[in-house]
Amino acid sequence: MTTQPESLDPRIVQALSDVTTATLTTVLLKKGLRNVWIRGAAPLRSDSPRIVGRAFTLRFVPAREDLATPASWASPISTRAAIEAMPDGCIAVVDALGVTDAGIFGDILCARMRKRGVAALVTDGVVRDLAGVLGTQLPVWCRGAAAPPSVAGLTFVGWQEPVSCGGVAVFPNDIIVLDADGAVLIPAALLDEVVQAAVEQEQQEAWIMEQVQGGARLPGLYPPDAENQARYQAWRAQRKSRS
Repeated sequence: MTTQPESLDPRIVQALSDVTTATLTTVLLKKGLRNVWIRGAAPLRSDSPRIVGRAFTLRFVPAREDLATPASWASPISTRAAIEAMPDGCIAVVDALGVTDAGIFGDILCARMRKRGVAALVTDGVVRDLAGVLGTQLPVWCRGAAAPPSVAGLTFVGWQEPVSCGGVAVFPNDIIVLDADGAVLIPAALLDEVVQAAVEQEQQEAWIMEQVQGGARLPGLYPPDAENQARYQAWRAQRKSRS
């Protein structure tokens, strides 16, 4: 049984587009969540923008010779079929077991994802046809590239089920935020409170940076003590009154 994809409120996307993954990991740490950064998922392009979307999960298991064959690409349970189920704006999160010698997707599959409006691809594995993948303009976070196809090392088994990607438990419709520091997961049930705390932290750190650039010392400023917290709140109130 697979989970139906859900849309994401554009206001949430806009708010998180101004929040770094570094900030999100700190906010989530304060809520007791340490394992939210997907290991091995780095942007293929250094100029990739920050991207926000709900997770659409795909899962591979180790290759089994009777199943992991080129013929399996035409199966009803295939990466091709999964791509046709991906909704506009989703982020495809692929559990590839950290395998780095078999590319899960190549240029044709990435081009189709781009055509369907998929926001990005994230995996703890690798892609193939690197030049072609880059040419599709699909944003990709992965471990790199390898020439062999997926069936050389993996068997595809399904989509929209819980997966482990880069050591992180990812459930369908969790929220993924991507930037130069990697890929961070926000559990769907915590979304509203995490967004509120993250936006506030970004604002406070903008004020702290102003103080640092003005020559302020860090002790008592970062994190702010009671005196600096009062100064920040006054600054915040003044900005709010002007808006």
